Amino acid sequence: MTDQQHAQQQQHENGHKHGHQHGHDATHMDWDVMGPLLELGAEVESPVVDQAAVWLRERREAAGRPEVRRLLDVGSGPGVGACQFAQAFPDAEVVAVDGTRALLERARARAEGLGLAGRVRTCLADIPDGLGTVGDADLIWSGMALHHIGDQRSAVDRLGRLLRPGGLLAVAEGGLPTRSLPRDIGFGRPGLQARLEVLNDNWFNEMRAALPDSKETVEDWPAFLTAAGLTDVRSRTFLIDLPAPLGADARAYLHATLTRRSESLGELLDAEDRAALARLLDPEDPQGLMLRPDVFLLSARTVHTGVKPA
Repeated sequence: MTDQQHAQQQQHENGHKHGHQHGHDATHMDWDVMGPLLELGAEVESPVVDQAAVWLRERREAAGRPEVRRLLDVGSGPGVGACQFAQAFPDAEVVAVDGTRALLERARARAEGLGLAGRVRTCLADIPDGLGTVGDADLIWSGMALHHIGDQRSAVDRLGRLLRPGGLLAVAEGGLPTRSLPRDIGFGRPGLQARLEVLNDNWFNEMRAALPDSKETVEDWPAFLTAAGLTDVRSRTFLIDLPAPLGADARAYLHATLTRRSESLGELLDAEDRAALARLLDPEDPQGLMLRPDVFLLSARTVHTGVKPA
């Protein structure tokens, strides 16, 4: 993704931002702060990639094409997923493709730290306009990136063109919103997370409408794959289920994202919800996010796949 698309992605996760702020946020993004947060989020959600990799390997084997020699992670961010795929497909060259140089630097450092530097490389390319420079692949993965492209159907078509004959395209889009707290948290009005999600959905609609070349279309990802000429189109949803009491890393990630959401929502919340958020974010409050024993993380990601005819 580009810097602006990563900024939009983080805003999507954290809450509403008014449209006039998008360019400013993207241009002045502090990647020393945002990079670790994106990396931590990808680590927390890594079970999706692990589960999806098993399914993708099974799909390749069932088609009689078990080998994966070259794999593209398009919209890779800091490279957490790219390194997971390198471990899942040990014979593959994995290319982390992204439009943000600072995140690709993190991807290279991560690969080196895991002893994968010889098989994981990076490619700086805006998505989708720069995809012509990345080369072809047996397997292409794009995780929660394409909804930041104005013409999603065209983006899927471009990815499909990069597949080798018999290659597999996997697009992770949609699923279920993250839940981490009981409906009634013991103070404030019950249903706080549901109200935050409504505001986030409103922001998402505004973000989509403001994208360059934005196209209004039914978000039917299997239909996009079929229109791109791919066959044997299938979808599967993978669960992220981290029960209470939540571990330190996942708890820290939820606290960081809720902090940014609280800052971005501002006046859109009423006084009671702002007070409840402030208490949740107080690191010393026993009923806050960092200390209460009932914090969990439950979410789901749907992966849509299609095969390029041989």
